[in-house]
Amino acid sequence: MYLAAFKKMKMKRKHYILSTILILLLVIISCNKTDTGPESVAPRDRGQEATRATEEIEEYLQTHFYNYEAFENPTPDFDYVIRFDTIAGENSDKTPLINQVSFKTVQDRVDQDVTYKLYYLKVLQGEGESPDFPDITVLTYEGRLLNNDLFDATVNPVRFDLTQVVNGLQDALTEFNGASVGPIDNGDGTVSYENFGVGAVFIPSGLAYFVEPPPSSNIPVYGQLIFTFKLFEREVGDQDNDGVISILEDVNQNGLEEDDNTDGDFLLNYADPDDDDDGKLTRDEIIIDEDGNVTFPDSDGDGTPDYLDADS
Repeated sequence: MYLAAFKKMKMKRKHYILSTILILLLVIISCNKTDTGPESVAPRDRGQEATRATEEIEEYLQTHFYNYEAFENPTPDFDYVIRFDTIAGENSDKTPLINQVSFKTVQDRVDQDVTYKLYYLKVLQGEGESPDFPDITVLTYEGRLLNNDLFDATVNPVRFDLTQVVNGLQDALTEFNGASVGPIDNGDGTVSYENFGVGAVFIPSGLAYFVEPPPSSNIPVYGQLIFTFKLFEREVGDQDNDGVISILEDVNQNGLEEDDNTDGDFLLNYADPDDDDDGKLTRDEIIIDEDGNVTFPDSDGDGTPDYLDADS
């Protein structure tokens, strides 16, 4: 599986040295391929590449459709997997994806002057909880290129930390809800869910791997990606287990985890157990009551809570 691999390699290099656990989350190795790695390529201008990526994705959306009729009248054994095909021949009368997708404007994580139109297809909203951008999810997915080549997939539910998946998928999953029922033990080693979210996202390369696709993958440099998914569960993220949930570690409240680093060390807030680098663990500078409620003392009354204040 490549999905969670190498996301932070695209981010600010000074933040790459993470704890052993986070590093392990980044390295998901594919089987049955020789690890030769991609050739080195000089990066293109991210703004120009964003324009090119949008054109490629919109052309795809105009010329392809999904199996919407199967979702409208699902059979008892329907697998709720999204399948795409070209509008041509006997499919000439199908509704193109461009008429069915939504989009959101998303900021580039490297060059914040660049924005993208991130198209996503909402087939089923789901009736459970919706994840925030730094949460943990349980889902199944397929990852494909615009030529329909498969580069990654899982048929069994897997657990993914949204701070470690490619940015475009992270940004899309927050638009969906998980299941309202499940996991249900099927008695055969598998589980099932009811009323889960089903969708797809069409990701420009700048929100995917850009010039650094995972080694041994068939993802080209500047490749646009498609992920289809079924979203089952959401768990509130606290990646550094410091008692401050990761959504609250977004100090500037811009919906990104990559640019919050209160103490300026090599760990971002959501991955830093000592957010002010004063030698006291964050967990020891907050108060968690028996019901799990958290309060943030400000000992010197300067408006900055102790866990973010190195001189408190």
